Amino acid sequence: VQLQASGGGLVQAGGSLRLSCTASGRTFSSYALGWFRQAPGKEREFVATINRSGGPYYAGSVKGRFTISRDNAKNTVYLQMNSLKPDDTAVYYCAARRNDDSSSNYYARTSNYDYWGQGTLVTVSS
Repeated sequence: VQLQASGGGLVQAGGSLRLSCTASGRTFSSYALGWFRQAPGKEREFVATINRSGGPYYAGSVKGRFTISRDNAKNTVYLQMNSLKPDDTAVYYCAARRNDDSSSNYYARTSNYDYWGQGTLVTVSS
């Protein structure tokens, strides 16, 4: 599976962006999907995930502001980001995993994802 993320850009605090991640291959619906982000000098952190048959699940820092969704017909996963804050500035990565485990100890770990996109930069100005 190859993942291609897009939709990043520069936005003012309080604004919105929608990220998209399109996958190649015919088995998109069989994967759980996630978004992570990495700010300069920090480790990559979990943002949101949506399973094949459950979820979605969010990091506490984005819950209520971000929404993850998927369109299996288009092989695409989205991340709608509202009420953006300067702390949301990061490179955002989409990822896919075969295991549909819904425990937070599993879906929040980068090592449990099998495929990664190239990342798209989101910059939120104050």
